[in-house]
Amino acid sequence: MADPKGFLNHGREVAKSRPVDVRLKDWNEVYVPGSLLPIISKQASRCMDCGIPFCHNGCPLGNLIPEWNDYAYREDWSAASERLHATNNFPEFTGRLCPAPCESACVLGINQPAVTIKNVEVSIIDKAWDTGDVAPQIPERLSGKTVAVIGSGPAGLAAAQQLTRAGHTVAVYERADRIGGLLRYGIPEFKMEKRHINRRIEQMRAEGTRFRTGIEIGRDLKATDLKKRYDAVVIAAGATTARDLPVPGRELKGIHQAMEYLPLANKVQEGDFVTPPITAEGKHVVVIGGGDTGADCVGTAHRQGAASVTQLEIMPRPGEERAAHQPWPTFPMLYKVTSAHEEGGERVYSVSTTHFEGDEDGNVQWLHLTEVEFIEGKLTPKPGTERKIPAQLVTLAMGFTGTDRENGLVDQFGLELDERGNIARDADFQTNVPGVFVAGDAGRGQSLIVWAIAEGRSAARGCDRFLTGASELPAPIRPTDRALMV
Repeated sequence: MADPKGFLNHGREVAKSRPVDVRLKDWNEVYVPGSLLPIISKQASRCMDCGIPFCHNGCPLGNLIPEWNDYAYREDWSAASERLHATNNFPEFTGRLCPAPCESACVLGINQPAVTIKNVEVSIIDKAWDTGDVAPQIPERLSGKTVAVIGSGPAGLAAAQQLTRAGHTVAVYERADRIGGLLRYGIPEFKMEKRHINRRIEQMRAEGTRFRTGIEIGRDLKATDLKKRYDAVVIAAGATTARDLPVPGRELKGIHQAMEYLPLANKVQEGDFVTPPITAEGKHVVVIGGGDTGADCVGTAHRQGAASVTQLEIMPRPGEERAAHQPWPTFPMLYKVTSAHEEGGERVYSVSTTHFEGDEDGNVQWLHLTEVEFIEGKLTPKPGTERKIPAQLVTLAMGFTGTDRENGLVDQFGLELDERGNIARDADFQTNVPGVFVAGDAGRGQSLIVWAIAEGRSAARGCDRFLTGASELPAPIRPTDRALMV
């Protein structure tokens, strides 16, 4: 145990953010560089090393949280990094992007602010990179087996790294021009600078993983041909079919899916554009959808110089305390103020868009909405609450409905879907087609980055067993797991 009185002697402290007026002038991460390390030993000491560490169950990866908390308290960063990497391939991603269900499950969180698990995690991995503790793990021998991984998001990268380290020859296929999937083009730079992806890619290259960009399986290369080339295939193509808003005026110019808008801003940071083809500069921006992707649109619009930013959510505003039907240690739906919301804009709850209104040139100018309420379990418009708000750029951030069916990947492989429209798989993450596995959002549906990495690791174990008859790779989860309702 780190410090038996740590949780009594120290309150919760989190990473410090740069002032809003400063960070809005650039695209760097919002947190003050180096602000965590001076306080992290005290924060790690708040971990009580519980007899039953519910944080383990809260984390889909089963991270060994009390162990690396203890090492961080003792400032044994090398040992902390080893324990952290034992269950997580990319803690610098989760430490920045995961909503931390582990903290919701923290035993201390029953009656006190939870341990700052996420901040401890990112401090350990950043220190490990600085001290050279993160090095390529090159397999001692090769198996002679080949694996293709479709998709280079967190699930695909985790599967690829695990299979490479097991001795297989792995090639990752990505339809975009750079590796990283939504980590690269969906997550804004101010939430995670892309240098973190780049150095992991270099580590994986050194280990032997090969990368093929600009190739979309199903269109540029038939799935059946890919299967003939490789001994096994892991599909980690994500759930990229965005939910649309079929209301009058949807065809007007200036209404875009979030994943049409956000990648262009990231491409500016990559040097592909001087200014993005879709920009919020000088416009009244409306973001439809109250989740993390919506918040990413809000922060991006602020940095592009929007005249105003309004975020709409059809559901009521969540409470600031756990609801009775979301008891500890489940992951509660709470009112959350992200860094993007700190920067300005208005958040409107319990409203539904009825239609859009444009100008004579076909550009969106107004969004018409109405308030809604639950009546007999159904969201119902409230009479007399209709109004319109200015909207010269609208982004739709309402989630995703499943994997892409238009590129032919599903049909060419002959894959079966489950009742939710995701690619079906068994306990080894294998589809109905022998040798073809699925991990991440393509099989699970839209979910969290921590689930994607966990699924990638588990699918790699199933694939390794298929290729060799046995596997020493860890399997943190099964496809049916739904830990803590996350």
